[in-house]
Amino acid sequence: MPNEEELEQEIQEKENPRKSFQRKLHKVEEEKEKAKADAEHWKNEYFRAYADTQNLRKQLEKDHMSAMKYRAEGFIDELLPVLDSFYAVLKNEPTDPNLKNYLIGFQYIYRNLVAALENEGVTEIEPKVGDKFSPDTMQAVDTKENEGEENVVLDVQFKGYKLHDRLIRPANVTVSVKHKEIKEEKTDA
Repeated sequence: MPNEEELEQEIQEKENPRKSFQRKLHKVEEEKEKAKADAEHWKNEYFRAYADTQNLRKQLEKDHMSAMKYRAEGFIDELLPVLDSFYAVLKNEPTDPNLKNYLIGFQYIYRNLVAALENEGVTEIEPKVGDKFSPDTMQAVDTKENEGEENVVLDVQFKGYKLHDRLIRPANVTVSVKHKEIKEEKTDA
């Protein structure tokens, strides 16, 4: 059963069909504008979601490339004591001829190991005695007083290593410091 308002509207439509048509047309226009606004809203939401997806894809690719580039970092970190042992052994020249033959074999193994690491992007940081101390690639583990220039490498305990552009371990060095004169204060007794 129709209510009073609906009955009144029906009566008005019968009496004035032009007004009724205009009212319906106006209603359809409102729905059309609402549909356009909804379509624009969802179009913007789609483009926003698409852009977010593309940004996420690019970030994941970047992370993957970084992970692949530095995948060997943990292994190289574990290998550093072995390289340090080789470096320490090869630093000293043996006097016994039998040991010299072993030294040649150790040098060969060491060169092959270093070449394999270089193929993975590892570079050695080997400062020379007399080089200026660089805190970016070196770590001063000891200091010695010296009459010469300050902050100069006096000895290299261990080489440093970089994987591509990332420092794995700085070179451990002894650095010179200026000779300090100790001034004794006289005390009144």
